[in-house]
Amino acid sequence: MAKDKKDLMCAPGDFVVYPTHGVGKVVNIETQEIAGHKLRLFVISFEGDRMTLKVPTAKAEVAGLRKLSSRKIMDNALTTLKGRARIKRTMWSRRAQEYEAKINSGDPIAIAEVVRDLHRNTGQPDQSFSERQIYESALDRLACEVAAVEKIEKEAATGKLETLLTAKAVAA
Repeated sequence: MAKDKKDLMCAPGDFVVYPTHGVGKVVNIETQEIAGHKLRLFVISFEGDRMTLKVPTAKAEVAGLRKLSSRKIMDNALTTLKGRARIKRTMWSRRAQEYEAKINSGDPIAIAEVVRDLHRNTGQPDQSFSERQIYESALDRLACEVAAVEKIEKEAATGKLETLLTAKAVAA
């Protein structure tokens, strides 16, 4: 029961988001025989991680693979960045788990919440090492998707996000 290419969620050359790895590019759709069964696979390349991932086409949605966010969703994520940080007063280990879960959800709005909540402006206390790592991870993940949606370089997307974050601080 082979599906036509038009039935698939994406085609070679398309950018997609895999929740735990971020933005990747579909380089091929191939058929492999695994344990006596023929499987169609999306072959996805993640440049930043120098990694290739093969996801069965039939299990892609269950695995969380999705097309890039629409411009409207990205605009909502960028609006979230401008909002007021909401930091719970729970233990850091619990918050860190929640932040990691948001990042790995692949939802740009949830990732923007992490970036917003962990962003530090000049004059604020320094972040711990783990806080900085989670912030950098969320910022990187969001910047990759903004770059792909807006067809700009990742560095330009990171600059845009940081500008939004610092502009929020000046306005506050």
